[in-house]
Amino acid sequence: MATIGYARVSTTGQSLDAQLAALSTCDKVFQEKVSGAKDDRPQLKLMLEFVREGDSVVVTKLDRLARNTRHLLEIAEFLATKKVTMKIQNLGIDTGTPTGKLMLTMVGAIATFERELMLERQAEGIALAKQRGHYKGRAATAMAKSNDVLELAKQKLPKTEIAKELNISVSSVQRILKQLSKTN
Repeated sequence: MATIGYARVSTTGQSLDAQLAALSTCDKVFQEKVSGAKDDRPQLKLMLEFVREGDSVVVTKLDRLARNTRHLLEIAEFLATKKVTMKIQNLGIDTGTPTGKLMLTMVGAIATFERELMLERQAEGIALAKQRGHYKGRAATAMAKSNDVLELAKQKLPKTEIAKELNISVSSVQRILKQLSKTN
């Protein structure tokens, strides 16, 4: 019977320190820096393969484990089939109890609902800002380098080298060259 921790942050700029401190009593902690919206998370997969009957998986917060109810319930069901319990520290949920199982399902549904509401409000805010002319979207960084792309292409540099040199994607280089060839 081991206590297995799982810690996750969305970006490389974020720190795992607070979660790791909260999971310090765990026998083993799996940690990663990847978006929770992705179902394909290598350390989560490893953790799910690693756990054995009688183990307990601990996370500091529900959103560190899953971003939507479907994914949360899939993980919970998978752990249940392996006879592994799950504990969410900030909510005091323990799926080793019937109440804990019920609370996990309810809280997961509420978290998904809140996220969908937030995304809806965000989209409405962006639409309103666009309507008022305050939102232009993200700056086109690759297109701003069109002259540099053209200059390097004239020097017969491969597209991959141009992309590397200018810190843009190869597809951006191809798109720029295609657009420039249409205008000439």
